[in-house]
Amino acid sequence: MIKRLALPILWLLALAGVLVALVHGHTIAVLQPRGIIGLQERDLMVIATLLCLIVVVPVFVLTFVIAWRYRASNTRARYTPDWDGNRALELTWWGIPLAIISVLAVITWQSSHQLDPYRPLASSQPPLTVQVVALDWKWLFIYPDQRIATINYLRLPVGRPINFEITADAPMNSFWIPQLGGQMYAMAGMSTQLHLMASQAGTYGGSSANISGRGFAGMRFTAQAVAPADFDGWVASSQRGTSHLTVDAYRDLARPSQDHPIATYAAVQPGLYDAIIMDYMMPMPGGDIALGAAQ
Repeated sequence: MIKRLALPILWLLALAGVLVALVHGHTIAVLQPRGIIGLQERDLMVIATLLCLIVVVPVFVLTFVIAWRYRASNTRARYTPDWDGNRALELTWWGIPLAIISVLAVITWQSSHQLDPYRPLASSQPPLTVQVVALDWKWLFIYPDQRIATINYLRLPVGRPINFEITADAPMNSFWIPQLGGQMYAMAGMSTQLHLMASQAGTYGGSSANISGRGFAGMRFTAQAVAPADFDGWVASSQRGTSHLTVDAYRDLARPSQDHPIATYAAVQPGLYDAIIMDYMMPMPGGDIALGAAQ
């Protein structure tokens, strides 16, 4: 019997060793949140996992216990065919899962409203609006109040709510900064919203969470959370640049490209974000009336 168990145990130990080697030295971003929304989402995942383990762990333990106790070679095992009608046992293995499902239902109901991505975050600081455009295969960030824009780089002030307005001028995509909060889809002709807030200064990876073609793997960006004073200084420095995002410059930028370098624009064509959306709302043969109007 020991020889029979040795091989499965060795396989389990080998699998555990491989998993440890893969995880060692790597960061699981969603489990290390640096924003208030990311923290709430992490706690929700942990609570749901622990509640599920209340059922899962006993099931696996009982599976091995029953298989060992009632093995063919164990002649001392008692024959108890009347367990299927035992009310106490029936109440146990039906009642506990029902109780867990009820608790999860309440948690899901509450968190669905608390973590609604369209829900503004309560703060004494005014929100910062950032308009996000998913392109092939890069991210355009427009700061409409500051009149600047960036490519594949997002700078945020710590402790200030960020109101993301998100669209796409390319195939459907998904905007995601794992350490700050959940993802939100970017769709052509539509504008979705996502409210996040960084609670700590740092540099966080952002990416596309929706496969969008050949350059999907490189469609990443850097989100850097800094002190409010540093953010204001960066804005002032960016506004002194010479590169402007005009309609013509945007048309060139919107062409598919891979591994686009970080870029900053000192000025942005007014109404560009709305014009991008309207190009899909009012299509015109032979030209784009919305971008032409913005120009």
